[in-house]
Amino acid sequence: MSKQKVLGFIQKYTMIIVLVLVTLFFAIRTDGKLLMPNNITNIISQNAYVFVLATGMLMCILTGGNIDLSVGSVVCFAGVIGAILMHNEMNFWLAVVIMLAVGLAIGAWQAFWVAYVHIPPFITTLSGMMVFRGLSNVFLQGKTMSVTNEKFVQIFGGGANCYVPDFFGGEGINILCLVVGAVACLVYLFTTFKSRNTRAKAGLEVEPIIKTVIKAVIIVAVIMFFTVKFSEYKGIPMALLWVAVVILIYSYITSKTTIGRHLYAVGGNEQATKLSGIDTRKVYFFAYANMGLLAGLAGIMTIARLTSAQPTYGQNYEMDAIGSCFIGGASAYGGIGTVPGVIVGALLMGVINIGMSIMGVDANYQKVVKGLVLLAAVIFDVVSKKKNS
Repeated sequence: MSKQKVLGFIQKYTMIIVLVLVTLFFAIRTDGKLLMPNNITNIISQNAYVFVLATGMLMCILTGGNIDLSVGSVVCFAGVIGAILMHNEMNFWLAVVIMLAVGLAIGAWQAFWVAYVHIPPFITTLSGMMVFRGLSNVFLQGKTMSVTNEKFVQIFGGGANCYVPDFFGGEGINILCLVVGAVACLVYLFTTFKSRNTRAKAGLEVEPIIKTVIKAVIIVAVIMFFTVKFSEYKGIPMALLWVAVVILIYSYITSKTTIGRHLYAVGGNEQATKLSGIDTRKVYFFAYANMGLLAGLAGIMTIARLTSAQPTYGQNYEMDAIGSCFIGGASAYGGIGTVPGVIVGALLMGVINIGMSIMGVDANYQKVVKGLVLLAAVIFDVVSKKKNS
């Protein structure tokens, strides 16, 4: 393999390589505690909101490096609404629908100002951050409201009993988890090689078969690693199911749909996109309305995991989401980024959080490390573009 190909490979998979190295570093420094089944589960359960919000944030960033600063406050406000409704004995499914509707309505409100009035997204969402944080305090009067609906907590939470039941009745190891992992691997292999054959038959360029096989083996190994770890603990966390649904839906939207192509087009060259007949206003509206919807879902998951609603919930959530996107390869200039890349970024953030917590690192130093990692990711993006220009 030539030096140029090696450099190209390293550049393409930089963050995956970094994720592996950081994981190995913390595994060694924590004497293997990081890779214990309960900590692997915590990486997913405690950071589920990051995966959800970062997926939505990617849509905003694709439009030209724009961000949504209000998501943490929207998460809090949607959660407050849901907690109040369930406290007043409303059916929890109806409360869930209302929380999603609240998030979508807020997203649409902000999307209108961004898309049709051309208020800068930074200003619009900064306003939303203050407005909905304030409203959360007003509705709760600065107090904490408990969420006592056990079914709601079990379905959307990340606590001790929030796992998919093992219908196979495995003892000591969760058989259902192993079955799901095996099926996921088979589905991945089938779709990967079917897509490759379809492209080859159509006369389109395909990557060498050895490269496809190596990539498939690595991904299957990662899936089975997590599957085995989950099966050795309590099985599949409910939070993982919701994260998986979000990832699958938005991976499809960004890679297979017209609106997904339009998001990349706007971020690549908005003026050219307009001249080609695409209504860029609708693209912006979709991105920010969608962000509100996912913030509503994150609000549901947050109050379920913490079994309460507080005016302080959601603080710095926007920073975790933004950081995951840029660390995962999204461009600060827009037009570049993928959902799988964002997931890698969110996993890296989760590993850093859990690893430093196990080591007993002060929370303030954890923020320093995450800030430096974010800066390094953006510097890498900017320098890479200068070299390629």
